[in-house]
Amino acid sequence: MRESPPKAWRGSNAQDRERDKLALVSVALVCLELSMRVVSAPICSYGQAGCHVPSLADLFERVIQQSSRMHSVSSDLHSEFEQYFFPRKNLIGKRKCHTYDILTPEDKENAQRLGREQLTEVIVRLLQAWGEPLSELYQSMSQDQNQDFNLYSSNKALEISDILHELKDGVTIITEKMKLLGVLSNTVGYNSPESLVPSSAFYTQGDLDSMDHHDLLYCFRRDSNKAKNYLRILKCITLPEPEC
Repeated sequence: MRESPPKAWRGSNAQDRERDKLALVSVALVCLELSMRVVSAPICSYGQAGCHVPSLADLFERVIQQSSRMHSVSSDLHSEFEQYFFPRKNLIGKRKCHTYDILTPEDKENAQRLGREQLTEVIVRLLQAWGEPLSELYQSMSQDQNQDFNLYSSNKALEISDILHELKDGVTIITEKMKLLGVLSNTVGYNSPESLVPSSAFYTQGDLDSMDHHDLLYCFRRDSNKAKNYLRILKCITLPEPEC
């Protein structure tokens, strides 16, 4: 009859197996940490140590994706806002959009005629003009009494504002990269205080009402679509491709 191993041996084997498992888990965690470090390497435009330096094409692709996302969210919010508050009315805004003084090309051909520098200036001015109004829109919606809709809409307004902030940073990186490559002059992207759009002129002093919300959303949907299209055209002008 075969004798079973002593209890001490059995315990020792169990401990060895447990140590082996812990060793495998440790190795897996180290590998995961290393892979995360590679994936999450910071992105920068000047090649600092530890940074992943994307190409100009990569940078354009990212801002185009951001602008498309921003326009999609703003379009959805504008449509849902109209359906909730004004389901049977064909609305016309109370006033002009506050960006009406920014001269923007009406189609692709006119945008291409502007050239890189002027088109970049238009994009920068459009994006800069919306920081304060979107912040006001979020604050107003988050305090509105129509909680059924505005809890959702204020979150969407905040999302749009966050995307705009990231998009402005991305466009700034692109302009700096283009300057380094010699395809933009150093003055592009700088706007004097006199050239900035007075966003407060869009709405009256005091609380924003539902029509103010509608007008802001309508105008931002329009301008976000322009920014999206202009970024695509700017990429084609700068980096010509067959699909352009």
